[in-house]
Amino acid sequence: MFDHNKTEFSAALLYWYDQHRRHLPWREDPTAYHIWVSEIMLQQTRVEAVLGYYDRFMKACPDIRSLAAASEDTYMKLWEGLGYYSRVRHLHDAAVLLVDQYNANLPDTYAALRELPGIGDYTAAAIASMTFGEAVPAVDGNLLRIFARLTEYPSSIKDSAAKKAAFAWYQERIPKNRPGDFNQALMDIGATICLPHGAPECAHCPLADFCAAKKNGTWGSYPVMPEKKARRVENRTVLLIHDKVHILIDQRPEKGLLAGLYEFPNVEGHLSEEALPEALSALKLPIVSIRKAPDAKHIFTHLEWHMIGYDITVASLDAWQKAKKHAKFESDLEAADHINVPAAKQVLQSLLPVHFEKLSTEYAIPSAFAIYKNYIGKIS
Repeated sequence: MFDHNKTEFSAALLYWYDQHRRHLPWREDPTAYHIWVSEIMLQQTRVEAVLGYYDRFMKACPDIRSLAAASEDTYMKLWEGLGYYSRVRHLHDAAVLLVDQYNANLPDTYAALRELPGIGDYTAAAIASMTFGEAVPAVDGNLLRIFARLTEYPSSIKDSAAKKAAFAWYQERIPKNRPGDFNQALMDIGATICLPHGAPECAHCPLADFCAAKKNGTWGSYPVMPEKKARRVENRTVLLIHDKVHILIDQRPEKGLLAGLYEFPNVEGHLSEEALPEALSALKLPIVSIRKAPDAKHIFTHLEWHMIGYDITVASLDAWQKAKKHAKFESDLEAADHINVPAAKQVLQSLLPVHFEKLSTEYAIPSAFAIYKNYIGKIS
């Protein structure tokens, strides 16, 4: 590995940070709660995308007690569009625990923070260093990439050994008097200079004199990454079933992809318009018209949804909601040979008619359905 003067390395990094640091709202008021929420939001999400969410979240839940008291619909709606919704569930779970066991305060050590729901090595290190001054490196993707180029690390940075090596390397260089600034300086370099895609801005990097990849012209070879696996493709048909004031939504299972979030009813496969009446027969909807809605694609980490949609207008969802509670409705289901009655009843029980306005203000619809939510907004 390339030899570095540890003191000079830290001094150059912090001098640069004092001149060029990004001014972010959680840095201007770096309470433990602010750092915690921001770091959870920033996991797998760009700073530019987080800023608006952070402001909205803090207005609704300005402290740990207000977050702990928030309903699931409230905090899920605040998170709508950020993705990876387990993050906000863990935030809430941890807030409840902190109210019960820590008088609504975050513990002040890396080890204790690490025990909280949703707080891993990186987040614990970020909070401990930035808020409580504990000298522990916050090793995320940015710090791993910088480490790999500085040292020409020969193996995949996705391996656990790489994270351990980077942690130990930074641990030898993190200053005890400014550990939070050290971590944030590296984060800023990773976000603005030592970029993941394209050529790094080595001419502007305060660590250029310490970088093996810069010295040897090998930055393009680092970090070493494992070969990506192809994403699985799943075809889905989205059904926008509505009358003049209401639309049907469904709630996903409590476990799995997009757990517990609301969605527009959808089924596996691409249904033709001719096949829709039979597919919808179990719902016994008073269908007025069916027309094509936009196609859409959404990419998850290991999965792609290729979606087609249908705009299905019905006479009255309010009347349908009342009718499905009637005994004749169920007897008609039982008499229809082509309908899987238990499955149909389960679907009928889960579908929820909501007012168009409440769809926008009260229900968290994941960004996978953004095109369809926008479409509904134009016709409502």
